[in-house]
Amino acid sequence: DEISTIKPDVQAKLLRVIQEKEFLPLGAVQSVQVEVRIIAATNIDLLDLVRRGEFREDLYYRLNVINIRLPPLRDRRADIPLLVEHFVAKYAAENDKPIRGIAPEVLALLMDHSWPGNVRELENVIERGVVLASSPEIAVDLLPDSIPRVGIRIPSLPLQEEGRFS
Repeated sequence: DEISTIKPDVQAKLLRVIQEKEFLPLGAVQSVQVEVRIIAATNIDLLDLVRRGEFREDLYYRLNVINIRLPPLRDRRADIPLLVEHFVAKYAAENDKPIRGIAPEVLALLMDHSWPGNVRELENVIERGVVLASSPEIAVDLLPDSIPRVGIRIPSLPLQEEGRFS
C-alpha cells in the first residue's frame, strides 16, 4: 500500500527480490527462493515520481505490468449502498450483533459525503456504527463527527440534572 512512499534503499531491495526471486531474511545465512506476485497501490502518479527522480525507473517498470485505475469513492457513489451492505454484514457477523442495515437518513448522509479516506473510511464508519448500535439499524447519532449532518435534524437528548445519573 502506498508504494510511492517507500525509501530508495527499500526500493532497491524490492527490485532485487522481484528480479532475483530470492532474499536473505534478517539473521539468516542462506537466501530464500520465492515465487511471488506483487500488488502495489498508490494514489500518486508513479511515472511523475520517476521523472522527478523520486522513484526508481527500473522498479516502476517491474511493477507496472498491469495497471488498474480505480476511481475514488466520491466518483463511484453508486457503489456506496453495496459497500455499506457488505460492511454491515461483515461487522455484524464479527461482533455477533443483529444489525440488519442503516437508517435511510444515514444512507443519504453517506451518499453526500466526499470520502477523502475512500473505501477504508466508509468501512470504518460502518464498523463503528455496528459496534455502537443497540438497535437493528445504524442511526445518524452513531456516525462520527467527520460525516457532516447537512439537512438532517438530530433530536437532542434532555440534559440530566447535575449530580444525577439514570
